Amino acid sequence: MASTQKSSLGIVIAGLMLSILMASMDNTIVATAMGNIVNKLGGMDKFVWVTSAYMVAEMAGMPIFGKLSDMYGRKKFFVFGIIVFMIGSVLCGTATSITELAVYRAIQGFGGGALVPIAFAIMFDAVPLETRGKLGGLFGAVFGMSSIFGPLLGAYITDHIAWEWVFYINLPLGVLAFIMIAFFYKESHEHSKNQIDWWGAATLVGAVVCLMFALEFGGKNFAWDSSTILGLFAGFAVLTIAFLFVETKAEEPIISFGLFKQRLYATSILSALFSGAAFIMASVYIPIFIQGVLGGSATNSGLVLLPMMLGTVVTATGGGFLMSKLPYRNIIVPTFILLVAGSVLVTTLTPQSTKFIVTVYMILLGLGIGASFSVLSNAAIHGLEARQRGSASATLNFIRSLGMTIGITTFGIIQSHVMTSKLTKAFAGAGGGQAQMPQGMENMDPHLLLAPATRAKFPQAILDKITAVLSSSIVYTFAWAIIPAVLALVVALFMGRTKMITSSDQQEYSASQ
Repeated sequence: MASTQKSSLGIVIAGLMLSILMASMDNTIVATAMGNIVNKLGGMDKFVWVTSAYMVAEMAGMPIFGKLSDMYGRKKFFVFGIIVFMIGSVLCGTATSITELAVYRAIQGFGGGALVPIAFAIMFDAVPLETRGKLGGLFGAVFGMSSIFGPLLGAYITDHIAWEWVFYINLPLGVLAFIMIAFFYKESHEHSKNQIDWWGAATLVGAVVCLMFALEFGGKNFAWDSSTILGLFAGFAVLTIAFLFVETKAEEPIISFGLFKQRLYATSILSALFSGAAFIMASVYIPIFIQGVLGGSATNSGLVLLPMMLGTVVTATGGGFLMSKLPYRNIIVPTFILLVAGSVLVTTLTPQSTKFIVTVYMILLGLGIGASFSVLSNAAIHGLEARQRGSASATLNFIRSLGMTIGITTFGIIQSHVMTSKLTKAFAGAGGGQAQMPQGMENMDPHLLLAPATRAKFPQAILDKITAVLSSSIVYTFAWAIIPAVLALVVALFMGRTKMITSSDQQEYSASQ
């Protein structure tokens, strides 16, 4: 337990929440600014690197920093993460080419990999038993809210200020977080200083890099059956096998597979994997539906996520308050039922659907995913010793991010394939004129339909056909997202009846569930 005094604990918690806000929001806030960034810096063929570089570096850093914080102390690596993240943010704002920006994003992502997992571990170390649930709920709410609020903020900054400020906005937040943690968090418990698992770190990073680049470039820059993509998947498989082998021999493995023998830990990790995949589908494609199908503005497409954000905050916070009173399973299962219901309902959307209906469905999805950000984060480190919490928290966040990445890539492939197929059929046999599909339309990215200038180029007859195809392709893809939502629910049913330990219930965690 850290020796942070009560008078400074509130400052420390605020610093941790600011850090979570920065790191978890950064990828989504940049996504909405990419159009302006590419317009200024060029490199349309390389813009995917801007996103993938951050995600690869962040995901690779999570388990490594989590383990290092267990071995050598959380504060030094958390502060290091803030500093690296801010340096990367400054560099991103000064980039003069898309290649430079991708490199700087990797630096930023490496720092971000330390922030979210260690923040949860510090919270669990520093706060009294009675308040862990409440604060866990707030942390989860911030994490979930940032994923939804990011696109809206990114669109506003890009439209009204400048794209560079998508990165510079991290500086005041980062400085505040640095001061709050560096000067007010007092860490006292002992850490075990063992040999660092360098081979485990190297094979894990290599496997993540191969998988991420294969998913990012497959079907876009290279064909799925090309030697480049097949080579990346082969590299991922070989390095993953090597990583698993190395971890069984390491004295202090990056990811402790022994923890997966505990039912609560294993089910929490798997629930995060599947729920993350289901959640990201709605977060990405509902705004596209609003703007590309219903013809809303960029601001409207961002605002439609606000009901989802509010729903997320409600169950994330509520779940935190209930953790000490109810078993984790009794909180997660009802919310995942809402997630499944929302995932089913969005498959009924059509071009004639009202924004009110979309809003109702988004609230359901938000209520369904919110508790997972707080409850699963606490369940994963339940009953673990301090020397294991950083690694456990990092593993959960790593697996959740992996689920989101694989989910959005897989769903993107499905949506793109369906849209291309339906466009070909929609314009098949057209004799010309307004019914003829414009050249290159068969390979058009649906994001291009979001710009009013692009939509204005099409005659109404063609635009109506394209809109109908975009709508049906998105709805078809929503149907696939039901699968991970149901899997998350099924896994949650096996979590057992364990609830958060309080001061009146100090017994060690047992495997009696």
